[in-house]
Amino acid sequence: MQVLNCPWGAMHYQVQGDGPAVVFANSLGTDLRLWDAVLPLLPGIRAIRFDKRGHGLSSCGPQDGIDGFADDAAALIEAVAGGPVVFVGLSIGGMIGQALASRRPDLVRALVLSNTAAKMGTPEAWAARIAAVRAGGIESIGDAVMERWFAPTFRAKPALALWRNMLTRTDAGGYTAACAAIAEADLTAATAQLRLPVLAIAGDQDGASPPDLVRGTAVLIPGAAFHVIPGAGHLPCVETPAAWAALVAPFLKEHAK
Repeated sequence: MQVLNCPWGAMHYQVQGDGPAVVFANSLGTDLRLWDAVLPLLPGIRAIRFDKRGHGLSSCGPQDGIDGFADDAAALIEAVAGGPVVFVGLSIGGMIGQALASRRPDLVRALVLSNTAAKMGTPEAWAARIAAVRAGGIESIGDAVMERWFAPTFRAKPALALWRNMLTRTDAGGYTAACAAIAEADLTAATAQLRLPVLAIAGDQDGASPPDLVRGTAVLIPGAAFHVIPGAGHLPCVETPAAWAALVAPFLKEHAK
C-alpha cells in the first residue's frame, strides 16, 4: 500500500502499469477498487488511483468542499505523476476533475467526465441525505443508493451485495462531508471556461446523473465529446466495463502523453 501524507492525514493510493500517467477519481461512497474491471482494458498507461479523504483507507479530513478535494488531487499528481495527466473522474470524481482543471490547468492534459456534471442535485436533496445518514447511518440509505447506482440487470446479480457493503462501510463522517461538498458546488461558470480535450460519458439508466445532466455539462466545453452507454447506470465502469473502456481507451491513446 502506498501513502501520501497530507495536512489532514494519510491518503491511500496505488500506481499500476507503465506509460503516461492517468489519474482515476472515485465516486461518492466507493474506493479505488471502483476501477478494477476497466484497468486491464486500458493498456499502456500508468494508472494512479486514490481514496479521497473519508473513503477507503484514507484518513478523514475537514470539510473543504470540492476545491479541497481538488487540492488533494493536485498534491498527489505533483508527488507521484511527474507532470500533467489525463484525469478520469466519475460522479464527485468528475467534479473534482473539473475543479482541478480550472484551478491547476498545468496539471491536467485532458478530462474524462463519467456520470457527472458541473452541478449535481439540489442543496435540499443533499441536506436530506445527510440528515438520513446522521439519523440512521449509511445502512439506512443503502437500498436507495443501489437503485440509483445500478440498472435492474446488475441489481439482480450476487455482486450487488459487495458494492452495497463498500458503500455502507464508508465512514459516515467522510460520506456526509463529501455530500456537503457536492451540495455547495456549482462549477458551471468555471467549467464553461475550460479549453482542453474532454470526453463525457453517461449511462442511459443512471438514476444519479441522468444523460441529459451529463450532456448539459459537456456542451459547456467547446469540442467535448459525449456518449451514452446503453444498459448502464451510474457506475458503467462496473456494470459495462468493456463498453466504458471502448470509449476511454482511444481517448487516452490520443491525449495521454
